[in-house]
Amino acid sequence: MESNSLEKKVLFKIRSLTIFYMLALVASGVTAFPIESEIQIACQVLDISLDVPPDTYDGLRGWIATVAAGVINTNQTYPFLSYGTDWLAFSHLVIAAAFIGLYKKPIRNIWIVHFGMIACIGVIPLALICGAIRDIPFWWRLIDCSFGFFGIIPLILLHIYIKLLEKLVRYVPAKYE
Repeated sequence: MESNSLEKKVLFKIRSLTIFYMLALVASGVTAFPIESEIQIACQVLDISLDVPPDTYDGLRGWIATVAAGVINTNQTYPFLSYGTDWLAFSHLVIAAAFIGLYKKPIRNIWIVHFGMIACIGVIPLALICGAIRDIPFWWRLIDCSFGFFGIIPLILLHIYIKLLEKLVRYVPAKYE
């Protein structure tokens, strides 16, 4: 009886973390669609005028002003390039959908956690290497790296809880499950 109660608690933690992760992926994806509107809001909040050259500002404000000018000018001249960020958004939504399998059958689908961990680790070299190639400021690349660092934490917890659940139910995988 006590073991069954512990199983339910662990399963609740697994499902709660899975839902949290799915919502984070959806939020990250959905916010990739309206980039121009978001950057304009950031400029308003940071008191950045879009009527002056970006190099009028320095630090974070200078970077945001530069990004705003780039996004706005690109969307006016080459709007099809934003289609790339639409696909970025879509990929986040698809990855979130993959976590449904983890929610339903966490032990069988632990591979989804491993896949997520690999993706989180991959964020770091991508941000550091490609960010340098694209002239992204180093401090901004560190912010990008933080998505991998903080993203892996719930996945590590999920891995621990799934392995605990596996022991609690004495799970024995089929040969080619």
